[in-house]
Amino acid sequence: MKKLILFALLLLTASAFAQKQYTLQSPDGRITVTVEAGEQLTYSVMHGNTCVLAPSAIGMTVDHYRTPLGTNPVVKNAKTRTVDQIVQAPFYKRAEIKERYEELTLSFKSNYKVVFRAYDEGVAYRFVTDLKKEIIIENETADFNFDEDYMAWIPYVNARKNEGNFIQQQFFNSFENTYTRTPLSQMETDRLVFLPAMVELKDGKKVVVTEADLEDYPGLYIRNSLGLKNLHAYHAGYPKTEEQGGHNNLQYVVKERERFIAKVNGKRTFPWRCLIISENDKDLADSDLVYLLASPIRVEDVSWIQPGKVAWDWWNAWNIYGVDFKAGINNDTYKYYIDFASQYGIEYVILDEGWAVNKQADLFQVVPEIDLQELVNYGKERNVGLVLWAGYAAIDKDMERVCQHYSEMGIRGFKVDFMDRDDQKVVDFYYRMAATAAKYHLFVDFHGAYKPTGLSRTYPNVLNYEGVYGLEQAKWDNESDLVTNEVTIPFIRMVAGPVDYTQGAMKNAQKHNFAAIYTEPMSQGTRCRQLAEYVIFESPFNMLCDSPSNYLKEDECTQFIANAPTTWDETIVLDGKVGEYLVIARRKDFRWYIGAITNWEERDIKIDLSVLPNFGAKSGHIFRDGPNANRVAKDYVSETAQVMDNQLKVHLAKGGGMVVVF
Repeated sequence: MKKLILFALLLLTASAFAQKQYTLQSPDGRITVTVEAGEQLTYSVMHGNTCVLAPSAIGMTVDHYRTPLGTNPVVKNAKTRTVDQIVQAPFYKRAEIKERYEELTLSFKSNYKVVFRAYDEGVAYRFVTDLKKEIIIENETADFNFDEDYMAWIPYVNARKNEGNFIQQQFFNSFENTYTRTPLSQMETDRLVFLPAMVELKDGKKVVVTEADLEDYPGLYIRNSLGLKNLHAYHAGYPKTEEQGGHNNLQYVVKERERFIAKVNGKRTFPWRCLIISENDKDLADSDLVYLLASPIRVEDVSWIQPGKVAWDWWNAWNIYGVDFKAGINNDTYKYYIDFASQYGIEYVILDEGWAVNKQADLFQVVPEIDLQELVNYGKERNVGLVLWAGYAAIDKDMERVCQHYSEMGIRGFKVDFMDRDDQKVVDFYYRMAATAAKYHLFVDFHGAYKPTGLSRTYPNVLNYEGVYGLEQAKWDNESDLVTNEVTIPFIRMVAGPVDYTQGAMKNAQKHNFAAIYTEPMSQGTRCRQLAEYVIFESPFNMLCDSPSNYLKEDECTQFIANAPTTWDETIVLDGKVGEYLVIARRKDFRWYIGAITNWEERDIKIDLSVLPNFGAKSGHIFRDGPNANRVAKDYVSETAQVMDNQLKVHLAKGGGMVVVF
């Protein structure tokens, strides 16, 4: 009998050892992460009494192992640490960030680890492997299970169904779409969702799902394949065969993919999977988590990097007027843009698509109407730098020579476009481009790009990203609601990092009189909305989308745009609700800029200025919607704003905005 009792006790002890549970709390104690190492490694997250994430499986299938990482895991040891430090943040929305987190590292028997972090604003985890040889990642498990059928805000991959595997087709996309608000269970089961995406929880809380420190690995999509309340990770397979093609022969199109997702060094860290959690919507618009999780800076000297604004040609279709030459892609036109930029102290002019010979994907074949060296010299005399647009394939096939040649010519940076993928090979391109550009003192603006994952911290010469349903859509899209999109982006997409939304339209339209005209575009919403977006949107390399001829007729607005900073010393989100409105205050040196935008509902807002540190101004200069802005969107008032009892009251028109400088 004693032997039976002893045997039973041994079984219970073995079971307890196999089913180990670990907990981790955020520094403020409000977030709790529970990790269970049972038959499958899972984690769950609570925020107070609110379930953020029900137990969700994580793992990785690696060719080196018979058993996937995370399956029947045997924990060798568990280590914790506390971090409380200040992170310097050049060219960001604040000069420095206070970073506080608790960390749990679980080491497993098969030479791998999983690291969990709990910040006050969210949770992240990543895998770490310690193998000498190259390994193949066949698949990754990253589940996001919820305890109820919550509403989600999701950007579906915008792809048409063709013959063949529809899921595979969706891995070729521009990462641009508006947000669909839907119950989790009613998501379209055959469509991928790119990140970031948001889920509404109980008690007004929300969680944004995204990733950080994505390097040498494919980007993460999520999908609800079963029509339940659970989301699952998907990754593009590693490209097996590619051919040059796509838009103007400037892309590499994958014809066939491998059955695995990545080939990597066996000794490495993997991307962070992140949950940004908020009690109030406004907190989402002020998150630093993706930036903090990114790899530290790899550029020794950043003194040559100069963020700023850029006069842009493509959106306004080179529509200049009142000149004695024919406008188009030629030196006379770009000298006109340079003169305009010089007059207003705008740092850059960009030559978008058309300066290089079409469909050749050769950045050394310049059209005969353009003399680049003459334009560089002309701009340098007027303190205006030139930036060149480049298609992905054109720059990738000869990256080193292109960067060296144009750096020596005096070009300041590249806008690289039409990657339209985030498989491992393209993610690697971003890092090679960032490093090569930094070597030759060039900055980069990525278009046709996946969402930011912190690369701007690692390589601060990467100033901006598209990966957003931006104002360019106004050239051809009569159906989408860009106004609602603009009060949604800051709470979801901008959580990941900067956006190249390309605001600044001087032709503005209310809902009833908007029309998409490709060669003479306009914006949705009021003039003041366009001005406010230079404060609302995080954008270190910030476009002026309209024609210099139009800006010259709107001197007061243009002066404001030209003088608005693009990076900031301090940012405080004052108020906001996703899809409805947003108020943000940003400081540069001794000036505070406060911007506000609303959806199609006009509203009165009361801004509490007492929360701004060392704020003592009694008045400032305000641009606000005029009394007829609901009829004529460009109607605005420019006047002195009086502060009463540390409060500012403003009326916003339909699709309206406001910006004030103290």
